[in-house]
Amino acid sequence: MIPILIKESNKIKYFVSCSFIFLLISSCGNDKQMSQKNEENSRPNIILIMSDDMGYSDIGCYGGEIQTPNLDNLAKNGIRFTQFYNAARCCPTRASLLTGLYPHQAGMGWMTGISGENPSYQGDLSKKSMTLSEVAKSAGYSTFMTGKWHVSKNVKADGPKDSWPLQRGFDRYYGTIQGAGNYYDPATLCRDNTLITPFIDDQYPSKDYYYTDAISNEASRFIKERDKASPFFLYMPYTAAHWPMQAKPRDIEKYKGVYDAGWEDIRKKRLNKMKALGILTKNTELSPLNTHPWSEEILKDVESGRMEVYAAMIDAMDQGIGRVLETLKTEGIYENTIILFLQDNGGCAEEIGTEGKTGPWASSPDELKPLAKDEIEYNVIPRVTRQGKPIMKGKDIKGGPETSYVAYGQPWANVSNTPFREFKHWVHEGGIATPLIVHYPKMIKNNNSLNPFPSHIIDIMPTMVELMGAKYPKTKDGEAIPPMEGISLVPFFKGEKAQREGPIYWEHEMNRAVRWGDWKLVSKGELLDGAYAKWTNSKLGKWELYNIAEDRSELHDLAGQYPDKVKLMSEMWDDYAERISVFPNPWHPK
Repeated sequence: MIPILIKESNKIKYFVSCSFIFLLISSCGNDKQMSQKNEENSRPNIILIMSDDMGYSDIGCYGGEIQTPNLDNLAKNGIRFTQFYNAARCCPTRASLLTGLYPHQAGMGWMTGISGENPSYQGDLSKKSMTLSEVAKSAGYSTFMTGKWHVSKNVKADGPKDSWPLQRGFDRYYGTIQGAGNYYDPATLCRDNTLITPFIDDQYPSKDYYYTDAISNEASRFIKERDKASPFFLYMPYTAAHWPMQAKPRDIEKYKGVYDAGWEDIRKKRLNKMKALGILTKNTELSPLNTHPWSEEILKDVESGRMEVYAAMIDAMDQGIGRVLETLKTEGIYENTIILFLQDNGGCAEEIGTEGKTGPWASSPDELKPLAKDEIEYNVIPRVTRQGKPIMKGKDIKGGPETSYVAYGQPWANVSNTPFREFKHWVHEGGIATPLIVHYPKMIKNNNSLNPFPSHIIDIMPTMVELMGAKYPKTKDGEAIPPMEGISLVPFFKGEKAQREGPIYWEHEMNRAVRWGDWKLVSKGELLDGAYAKWTNSKLGKWELYNIAEDRSELHDLAGQYPDKVKLMSEMWDDYAERISVFPNPWHPK
């Protein structure tokens, strides 16, 4: 070896050999590669959690009495958006959330159960769209999903699966393809591309299966089994707390007596807590009670019992989120994981199995034949358990076990949506307002903060694209696709500001709205002539105008005072409806 003299500041420091110089050069190259790899790994993991059929005020950090310590802690160390919006219904929200487009652009102008001539109402996730998971994969992310899919027209094992999770960008999937089902034996339970039942799934053996727990536990497993060389995107859309009201006895027990004072009492307590938290302004009014007074309720024990089960369902979800958070901490990636939580629509007023004489859902003996343990359950409302026990409904049924199948009903949905008007389906605040909690310690420094910026599920895609360091394409499979409709919320995470150039919009079942600054124009439509999902005609409602900054509960219609604003904003909505092909809708004007 030939020694080489190295000098520094004209002073001899030390000798090194040529072999050391080679080693130093080689090491520098490796260090550069390692630096690039570390930079890749420094991109955040992302967990997007969504609950189902829950109201704005249900969780603790948004005003509720339900015990959600894990979500509350995320809020305490993150940001809560107080004017974030969904699309008023399960599958339109999911389609919009997954694609960054309005529901009609994603093929979900109504529901998965319809196939309209207009592609906006095809009831199947549009191929002319990019999903969050597809964008994440293009940026080098591993992609996982556990939970409710509900954006595919086909739910059968032997049908086309091009719009199922694995075909839309997810590496691993565990959940349900349909939109609802028994929590002890969920319909269309699926692992990857195969429909299964809880009783034949050797990857998740359980003697006391409960779907909410399975969603949480499988999410933790996917995280543990991930490729640690790349970041991951995990989508966790729970079915909790969508009907049926079914929960574990130990969780229900925690809420015994909590709702005995009735719905008026809980609404008032929630309103006061929301104001104290800063979720609502001090001048916010409580909307009128949308049911009969509690003093007139005959079946108080049944009604309070249904709300106890509902609370227990949310409690179980929060417990599961806690287990996922513990997994992140155990894996050493908690600080580098951004976690978002939101809801798909407001509280659900649908009276599923809550009325009439108490009895079985089955209408004939043929419906009481139980399925074999490996037979796929397709019925959203099954008639019998695998053990051959009839499933019950009726005015005396509280819910809880797998042998009951009821909703919690309109009165409690009115509580969930405190202080707002209307429910799931409609685009007044009660139908579309959702919490949004964002937790990301590496970026969010203003902990426990509230952000009142009016934002929408279309904003999640551009936010994720920026956080992932991804590029949103202009084409897919050689065809042009719509650009993202929303804006990135990342500036808010950094304590900065962001601006939206135009309004945000809604349409669902002829219910319409446009939000422009503090102003909201909203209309409640009607679907006519037929049973549910069999409507043939529709009727547009009149426009109502509200200043949301002063009247978040939409109680003081200003349309008569500001006709020019109504005209301008209604024209904005018309332009939006034409641009995204709201019309022709499936229901003819009448």
